[in-house]
Amino acid sequence: MKLLVTGGAGFIGSAVVRQAIRDGHQVVNLDALTYAACLENVASVSNSPAYAFEHADIRDRAALDRVFATHRPDAVMHLAAESHVDRSIDGPAAFIDTNLTGTFNMLEAARAYWTAQDKPAQFRFHHISTDEVYGTLGAEGLFTEDTPYAPNSPYSASKAGSDHLVRAWQETYGLPVVMTNCSNNYGPFQFPEKLIPVVILNALAGKPIPVYGKGENVRDWLYVEDHAEALLTAVQRGTVGRSYNVGGNAEAKNIDLVRTICAILDRKRAQAAPHDRLISFVADRPGHDLRYAIDATRIRDELGWKPSVTLAEGLERTVDWYLANEAWWRPLQDRAGVGERLGLETASEAAADASG
Repeated sequence: MKLLVTGGAGFIGSAVVRQAIRDGHQVVNLDALTYAACLENVASVSNSPAYAFEHADIRDRAALDRVFATHRPDAVMHLAAESHVDRSIDGPAAFIDTNLTGTFNMLEAARAYWTAQDKPAQFRFHHISTDEVYGTLGAEGLFTEDTPYAPNSPYSASKAGSDHLVRAWQETYGLPVVMTNCSNNYGPFQFPEKLIPVVILNALAGKPIPVYGKGENVRDWLYVEDHAEALLTAVQRGTVGRSYNVGGNAEAKNIDLVRTICAILDRKRAQAAPHDRLISFVADRPGHDLRYAIDATRIRDELGWKPSVTLAEGLERTVDWYLANEAWWRPLQDRAGVGERLGLETASEAAADASG
């Protein structure tokens, strides 16, 4: 297949690009190269004759039309998005613009291309989303594909909106779409503002390791290379109009995850005192969802995918990767917002700021 991957210089997108090239597909990587993108993420495949890069923004419809006409993809894998919850609290406009308007542009560009090609049955528009659209769980239960949407942050609301757009374009126009909603990803090349890289890099630097609230929030963790395999499975074999939840079957409280990473670093980069001495409990994020957990039965039973990397294995691999790749992450720490506490502005504070 020839795949048009949006956001292919980002964390998950680059894993998809690398895996797709290894699997023998052709890949067109479309990325605006915003703050969290790095072309170094795809350096291992950038010289492949099966790879092409397009520096373009999904908010630019004319650029999208040009890319479709030039490359004539068999399928779209739409990953480009603003994705950091804390940044969405401080600046929601960028999330609405990219995740909603950008997805609308992608759908319309794809529909125009698909129609001009006489609506080939094999074409797919694969929209990649998040479990955060479902809101929060209590101590029991799992998110299924039928769980009602109840997003609680500007980020998750923007992704929920984009999911609804994709579904509507399939129902109204017949665009052949597939959707996936994933749990928290981690692994190599994750931008150093997300929890696991923050823990690793702060611990290495001897800096406080911030843990929101009491660290009781629970997430289901999915190794990024497992996720890439799931996405490529879904775009090739998923049923049109169907959605699939993708999870790692690996729930953990944030505080337990942080302590596990500290223990790994104690073995690999011992200091005078254990790394967990650096843990610092900080003010919680507004609207912080308590628990996410994915029921991935559908993708397992219908498409034959299941995660292959346990959380223990994945964390070892991830720590090893960051230890070995300082030349990758060190320059990223100078990018805007990295290392700063974001996402503390509440609605009342925002209103007060707006009023002067």
